[in-house]
Amino acid sequence: MRTAFFGALAEVAERDPQLHLIVGDLGFGVVESFAARFPDRFLNAGVAEQNMTGIAAGLALSGKTVFVYSIANFPILRCLEQIRNDICYHKANVKIVAVGGGLAYGSLGMTHHATEDLAILRTLPEMTVLAPGDPREAAAATYAVAAHEGPCYLRLGRAGEPIVHRGPINFYIGKAIRLRDGEDITLISTGGMLETAVCVAETLAARGIESRVLSMHTLKPLDTEAIHCAAKETRAIVTLEEHTIIGGLGGAVAEYLAECDDARVPFRRIGLPSEFSSHVGSQNYLRQRYGLSPALILQAVESLLETVRTTSTH
Repeated sequence: MRTAFFGALAEVAERDPQLHLIVGDLGFGVVESFAARFPDRFLNAGVAEQNMTGIAAGLALSGKTVFVYSIANFPILRCLEQIRNDICYHKANVKIVAVGGGLAYGSLGMTHHATEDLAILRTLPEMTVLAPGDPREAAAATYAVAAHEGPCYLRLGRAGEPIVHRGPINFYIGKAIRLRDGEDITLISTGGMLETAVCVAETLAARGIESRVLSMHTLKPLDTEAIHCAAKETRAIVTLEEHTIIGGLGGAVAEYLAECDDARVPFRRIGLPSEFSSHVGSQNYLRQRYGLSPALILQAVESLLETVRTTSTH
């Protein structure tokens, strides 16, 4: 996703002389090309994220489109006050990009685990929140947030994520992408869980269970129409996210379903528990530890479907 983001960003910068990039003293393997091509529109603010955010807000209020880029929690939690007061309050045209969403930097410990970011950022007024599911979505999201007027948060994976979409995609902020259709269950994923959602759906299909798969790449604004259709047209809904189950995709979908009088449906959130991880290891290792591997998610989905079957026969 990181490579796709920088490729798309360079294309936008080529067309838009008002686009600027500020980084927090990292990512030199991927930012060097941008810095060489657009030296007057690139700034390394150093390990000073609050200053980075303030500079970005100032540039945006002078008419620029500003992307800020750093690892995991650093461009978010370390400077949350500046994001709230300097960017969101003034509706500044700043795009906050975090690389390493979820457990991507698992081996560096909980300080580098971005597991509460979606919940926190989507509570901020004026903030648009995106978490693309694969490199194609990441590139499309970059174009979309560059064109969108106002604050945006773009949550990326790290590197090496597979391309899940097999063809062109129609990407719109606030509009989920349907990858598969089915009437038995809907799997809604956000961010890097998209490949897992498709894998689970394919395994279920081999067992005669047809799943609808939605990539909910935008958490705010949320595509409530897609959720409503899923609740009306399929027998259950499961959300998948590499994020705490509190306040992220699962929380957002639950909020909508709780107030939706004409679309009651069995529902389950699959994500991370609200706790700091005491485990250190690769992203795949930590996903396995916390029930986010394809096999463990498949077990949870089949358990829900069995409950639905049992309930419907009584």
